[in-house]
Amino acid sequence: MNTAQRTSPRRIVVVGNGMVGARFAEETARLDPAGDRVRVSVVGAERHPAYNRVLLSGVLAGDYGPDQIRLPAPGGAGITVRTGVAATALDARRRVLSLDDGTHLTYDELVLATGARAALPPVPGVRAPDGGPGEGVHTLRDLEDCQHLLSQTRPGAPVVVLGGGVLGLEAARGLVGRGARVSVVESAPWIMCRQIDQGAARVLADSYATLGVAVHARRSAARWIPGTGLEVDDGTVLPGDALVVAAGVRANTELAARAGIVVDHGVVVDDSLATSDPRVHAVGDCAQHPGGGAGLVQPGWEQAAVLARRLTGSAPHASYTGARPLTRLKAEGIELTAFGRVHEDDDAPGLETLTISDRHGGRYAKLAVRRERVVGAVLLGFPEAAATLSQLYDTGAPVPSDRLALLQGPPTTVPEAQGAAEAPVCRCNAVSRADIEKAWLDGARTREAVAERTRATTGCGGCVRDVGALLSGMRPAPVG
Repeated sequence: MNTAQRTSPRRIVVVGNGMVGARFAEETARLDPAGDRVRVSVVGAERHPAYNRVLLSGVLAGDYGPDQIRLPAPGGAGITVRTGVAATALDARRRVLSLDDGTHLTYDELVLATGARAALPPVPGVRAPDGGPGEGVHTLRDLEDCQHLLSQTRPGAPVVVLGGGVLGLEAARGLVGRGARVSVVESAPWIMCRQIDQGAARVLADSYATLGVAVHARRSAARWIPGTGLEVDDGTVLPGDALVVAAGVRANTELAARAGIVVDHGVVVDDSLATSDPRVHAVGDCAQHPGGGAGLVQPGWEQAAVLARRLTGSAPHASYTGARPLTRLKAEGIELTAFGRVHEDDDAPGLETLTISDRHGGRYAKLAVRRERVVGAVLLGFPEAAATLSQLYDTGAPVPSDRLALLQGPPTTVPEAQGAAEAPVCRCNAVSRADIEKAWLDGARTREAVAERTRATTGCGGCVRDVGALLSGMRPAPVG
């Protein structure tokens, strides 16, 4: 008699149904479609199905409706998703998660994908007594934030955006597109100071001024006066019926901390994405890895894929080693890409830089090269060069001797880099040119069809132009 026993699937609970939690479930379903190895229960506090949070600025601008940013629901037999239910307590010793509807989930492995929340600075009027946003103050972290802001904003009304980073600038562009009169306040010496250099920031601020957005850099908020506006440190009051706070985020670590799991700025994880409790893992904006990645969708999705491979047993030794961030500003009429080392001094040892500044034309480019390799770039108004240089950055291929041609000429002037076909076109989803070509050969002739097969363009949306250019250059093979 065969005494072999079929083992039951291991139980995985995911806390958070945001972009990274949903991607983990999707990856798990892809690796274990029948649910033979694992059963995954996802719980999310938001009542909405999972959606692409990166595109909220597009919803604000009217480019997308809520249904258009919805993420695919995982189709595996072993996946269960519950929305509108929040986790309240974690007993890591007994491996039990308590929920606010009075139910409990037991687990073999727990995945924290709790994300982050907007940080409200200690400025009078910005915080309500309960710690939430004050009167007329809005954040932009979820769909309900976005919908509430739109309900309170009228064409012609003044709005102040506190924070001149990527989110603040994208929100400002969306609001001015809705007819609002927008001011941006940034305490740093220039906008997007973490991603771009000062020269690029000057040209970018000019471009925003042309759109109707007033940028006030090197200005700190002094107090928010509901119904009046924002007073800044020099005494000026910027008129505003609403204040949008985009001044950083804080990782949601409270559940882990109360369970005795080590937290710092986030939930501390190693290359296996395990926390101080080896049965508890963390991914996305709530996780703190030595190689960074919080605040960006691509590293979060990479972490989700690594952890899915580990926990399903598909690749038990898979590891996450860190991020190579690339920033694309999603603002209609503005093409900005930045990555790598752009803040080093031009005379730094071994560094070669090339800079083009065209303030009249709203264009700026800075290329940094070390040992014949691209180590950083800022490209404002150079979309073709952005595609070429990001590919060189990803592959580590040597740059041509004519550096200027990289910025001035079309991509065809650059020799084909070794491994270029495998370099990511859609970095968020790690989709290469070879993947897109295969999808095309399999019958995907439109961007939407390619997105359905490969997920390209469904992340930050910054690769839409590149995917479109690839598709337009493909031709059916001749018959006969």
